[in-house]
Amino acid sequence: MFSLNQGALRIFRLFKVDVYLHWSWALVAFIELSTRKNTYRSQLWNIAEYVTLFAIVLMHEFGHALACRSVGGKAERIVLWPLGGVAFVSPPARPGAVLWSIAAGPLVNLCLAVPLILLAVFANTLGVSPDVSRYFDSIAIINAGLFIFNMLPIYPLDGGQIVQSLLWFVIGRARSLLVVSILGMASAALVLILGLTRGWIWLSILAAFAALRAWAGFNQARKLSQLASAPRHQEARCPSCGAHPPAGPFWRCRCGHSFDAFAQGQCPNCTRPFASAACTDCSKQAPIDSWRDSPSSASNN
Repeated sequence: MFSLNQGALRIFRLFKVDVYLHWSWALVAFIELSTRKNTYRSQLWNIAEYVTLFAIVLMHEFGHALACRSVGGKAERIVLWPLGGVAFVSPPARPGAVLWSIAAGPLVNLCLAVPLILLAVFANTLGVSPDVSRYFDSIAIINAGLFIFNMLPIYPLDGGQIVQSLLWFVIGRARSLLVVSILGMASAALVLILGLTRGWIWLSILAAFAALRAWAGFNQARKLSQLASAPRHQEARCPSCGAHPPAGPFWRCRCGHSFDAFAQGQCPNCTRPFASAACTDCSKQAPIDSWRDSPSSASNN
């Protein structure tokens, strides 16, 4: 499957988050600037508009990352590419934490809307040059468009992930993800057909990417369902959240082989010792000995 990490160049680090720029972003920027030469009298305003779009998308993604950090999650990388940006966030496995981590991105655009609209109004009323007025109009429209698009209730867009978080409160994590991922694949298929029949290349690419993300969500939902129905190792508890680890091949070795880390001390395929494991509930990594020796597990035996 296509990976955004391949071909991405690290450009800077801010708030302990590494920001990467995919090489295709520069290519699309060149194409966009070349095809919109007549939008402004000066090409510099085209460049300024595209750089501002870059900044708005980056602030949106930092909204996700910093919100995730605020609830105890992990967020260390943002990748920007032609179709937007992706903040690689891992919030705690709680619906409220996930909801805040996702909603914070569109909230940034909502907060930017008022000052950008005011700037556009002032630029039009003060009689500045047409390029300045057109620039502020475009930026206000772009920010509003990003907000509206991201809030569409279609997984994996932010709106779809917000719906999944809300459903999580009612029907659980696995079922909520299964519902929105199926709807996301169906919606992406319809948009892809529309894009291909109308010759809208960018829309088709976006729909294909959304379909791949929705398919990944569907597979994750199936795995979560298997985890929920699996028996548990009652003799051990996660030192962080207190959950019993599931009994089954839910841990993967570096060699690619999956096995039960709590039933076998080493990978049965390559015999590599497995001293620590990540919790399937909260994703925190801890030495396996600490799972067995934790006070919560000892009090239940």
